[in-house]
Amino acid sequence: QVQLVESGGGLVQAGGSLRLSCAASGRTFSNYAMGWLRQAPGKEREFVAYISGTGVNTYYSDSVKGRFTISRDNAKNTVYLQMTSLKPEDTAVYYCAARSRYLTYTPGSQTYENWGQGTQVTVSS
Repeated sequence: QVQLVESGGGLVQAGGSLRLSCAASGRTFSNYAMGWLRQAPGKEREFVAYISGTGVNTYYSDSVKGRFTISRDNAKNTVYLQMTSLKPEDTAVYYCAARSRYLTYTPGSQTYENWGQGTQVTVSS
């Protein structure tokens, strides 16, 4: 098991930027692929971004592609989500999640083994 703690959420105006961080502990971080997912009020949870254990492969949902960037620092056991050009529809609780890097990944999958508690992102218009 790996424990995950997100930070960096907050209130930002449309067009602004935020960087979310997710600190991991408990196991070898590079053995885990990481994802960011979000859930808006009244909506189903959706995939946002994914990064492989080495950081070589990344995937994004169409709704954030070109605006969000996922990255990781395995030396710091941390994954990041840099969000730019934020829109009100990006308002949601953002979760980071971990899955074994040895599992076959299907882009957009929401199947993860460990989850953080979430951090709120609110984008005002």
